[in-house]
Amino acid sequence: MSFSETANRGAKWQRSPINMHHVHLFASDIDASLKFYAKWFGAKVIWDGIYANARNVFVQIGGGRIHFYDQPPRGDGKNAYHHLGFQIDDLDGLYKRMEEEGFPLRQPIKRSADGAYLMVEAPDGVLLELFEPLPERMKSLGPYYF
Repeated sequence: MSFSETANRGAKWQRSPINMHHVHLFASDIDASLKFYAKWFGAKVIWDGIYANARNVFVQIGGGRIHFYDQPPRGDGKNAYHHLGFQIDDLDGLYKRMEEEGFPLRQPIKRSADGAYLMVEAPDGVLLELFEPLPERMKSLGPYYF
């Protein structure tokens, strides 16, 4: 069952009065970041403009959003985040495309009884978890996770 099928299983969706809207990332080269997320994850620019005296760009990937701020990351660490997670319907296919195009893959896909995942690095050292749960695992986790 794909992510979109899981999201539309018939459960009535209700908007919460509090809604996580986006992750906000600094970008030392905003155009390189936009190209990366568009190429590998189909990101679509939904807003590109000036805010607080800097270029800001919102992209949408599936139902989620990333907000890029045209400034280099501040500090040397990851601050308070660890990674961004992307559910992928065909992780093997994406891995193969990345490998064929010379994307720096540090390790093979890891597999478990839950499914498969891969950690990759995006521009500015942003760590991404690309994961594909097994269909039976999606059912057992229920709507709280998917």
